[in-house]
Amino acid sequence: MAKIKKKGTSGQAKNYITRTQAVRKLQISLPDFRRLCIFKGIYPREPRNKKKASKTSTPNTTFYYTKDIQYLLHEPLLNKFRDQKALAKKIARSLGRGEVSDASRLEKNHAPKLTLDHVIKERYPTFVDALRDLDDALSLLFLFATLPSTNHVPPKTIALCQRLCHEFQHYLIVTNSLRKSFLSIKGIYYQATIQGQDIMWLVPYRFVQRVNGDVDYRIMATFVDFYTTLLGFVNFRLYSTIGLRYPPKFDTRSDENGAELAAFTLEGRAVGETPKALEASKLQTNGSSKEISREVQDKVDKVIKTAGLNQTKDEQTAETTEESTDAIDRFEPAAPEADTLPQPDMSGNEAGSLFAPFTFYVSREAPKAPLEFILRSFGCKRIGWDAVLGDGAFTHDETDSRITHQIVDRPQLPESSLPAIPAAKDDGAAPKVKPGTRIPGRTYVQPQWIWDCVNEGKLLRADLYAPGATLPPHLSPWVKPTRGGYDPRATLAEQEEEGEAEEAAEGGDSDEEMEDEAPEAQKAVDASDKSEDESVDGGMDVAGTDDDESDSEDEDEDEEKDFNGLEENEATSESEDEDEAARTQHQKELEAEAAGLPFSSSGATDEASKKKSSQSKKLAAKKRKEDEELERQKMMMSRKKRKLLEKMMYSNKKQSDEAAKLRSKRRKLEKGAQE
Repeated sequence: MAKIKKKGTSGQAKNYITRTQAVRKLQISLPDFRRLCIFKGIYPREPRNKKKASKTSTPNTTFYYTKDIQYLLHEPLLNKFRDQKALAKKIARSLGRGEVSDASRLEKNHAPKLTLDHVIKERYPTFVDALRDLDDALSLLFLFATLPSTNHVPPKTIALCQRLCHEFQHYLIVTNSLRKSFLSIKGIYYQATIQGQDIMWLVPYRFVQRVNGDVDYRIMATFVDFYTTLLGFVNFRLYSTIGLRYPPKFDTRSDENGAELAAFTLEGRAVGETPKALEASKLQTNGSSKEISREVQDKVDKVIKTAGLNQTKDEQTAETTEESTDAIDRFEPAAPEADTLPQPDMSGNEAGSLFAPFTFYVSREAPKAPLEFILRSFGCKRIGWDAVLGDGAFTHDETDSRITHQIVDRPQLPESSLPAIPAAKDDGAAPKVKPGTRIPGRTYVQPQWIWDCVNEGKLLRADLYAPGATLPPHLSPWVKPTRGGYDPRATLAEQEEEGEAEEAAEGGDSDEEMEDEAPEAQKAVDASDKSEDESVDGGMDVAGTDDDESDSEDEDEDEEKDFNGLEENEATSESEDEDEAARTQHQKELEAEAAGLPFSSSGATDEASKKKSSQSKKLAAKKRKEDEELERQKMMMSRKKRKLLEKMMYSNKKQSDEAAKLRSKRRKLEKGAQE
């Protein structure tokens, strides 16, 4: 007889363990268990069958993999947590005895320090793995860098987050790794490309933050501890790859004066030669192969010349290929109706030369921190701002003749409403300029011009972004227009379907008429429904009666007549419509004659209405034929393919309906602007 297998010793009951059992097995508190799981990257799991996985009948149970908990048993951090617990007992005992000095001494000298270096090495065996997991880290650290200091968020944590974020920004500035940015409601999105990995993070706007008690800052502080260690490792590796010393020099006094990025001083190689240092490794690997290929090419050329062959065409093609390899390849579709292939981003050299020849001045109302970061990332070396915004500017003088572009974010105001110019002081400060004045020879733009130029990879027209002008739509650079979707950059004529504009015009003219006719039509429908209900005995249909059979036969005959004589019915309907149009025209002429008004535009309006009606009928007939053809094709399909086709048609129709709604809104806006 086989051995009886006990319940809960195999299968899902063995593979999963509850949180309570895990805490008991590790012999730590629940907050320490949460911290340990966050550090090690262990998360709850959902079993397929909770009844089989749990030995109890509690429905709301959190499960973990048993192997993950077994892995935590050998974690060195467990000893640190137990030491902290023992120290907390000693401090509580000292405070209970009234020995405050002993308690402070224990907390200061004997507190165990947690180091997460080994955790980072375990979770990220390669540097590329760390770069791939950097999105959430940067978003959370930039968030904590803008929070005010409270009991939950100490100032040391905020200062550490700010320093690490500024160090990461300096690497992006030196290497020109920033590629795209987008202004959204949540904040500013940035995307950088580092060693072939696209990293995207979110930076909140610098508004006054109100820290609420709804957020559990203990869990967020645990993530901050882990992410600060991770970003410190990443910054060290990034700086060492380009030959810069880490950490960079940090001037505390200039940082207190609002210098931010300018408070750091990079040391190592010449900072201007850093992009060349990045290309040095590529040149070293490719240099030997190029020299060998040149020697081989020279030998081949000698052989060809001795043979009397012409090599001019081959030399031209070789030169063109060598020249073309310097630029980034562009992928063109093979056919005009094919899908658009994703194009590669700009290179570091192109990004570093976008704003290089310009000198910018940031006005007081514009956001200085994001503008400085983006401008420096794309090659601008000289940026000035008012002294109120902090230190580190190229110039505080707004009247400096070297300034080529000024970023303004205030509307145009009349001169009478502008305040007076403050009196100049003799302390050597920069002279004040009256707000709203324009210095000749300088281009004034709104901040959106910077972001749109960065996303497009080229300089756009500055007059479209002049102060007080209606700005073009700021679109996300990561959302590409799809076929059949709405594209706000294209005109309505390019996106509208066949006959959509005519239908919209007819619908706009007949909206008021439809609103007037709607109540009367509803009354007629209600009356007809009541009469039909009263005509049937008891309001129910009896199956199998002679009347039903005769009705069905009549309906079949009518359908056959309609199918056979479709063209005749269309011809008769067209003639009836023409007669009705003639009657309405005659009625309008009589009303105009009775009122003593001329009726001269009747012919033109009638012709236009006839053209619109004929076009709408043609479109309706074409659509009807397409629907009939589609139904015939669906009848020849299998059930599985038919269901798949219906799902595709549903999703396409939903997308087209949304695009049509957006086009109608745009059509109304343009019509209102013209009026």
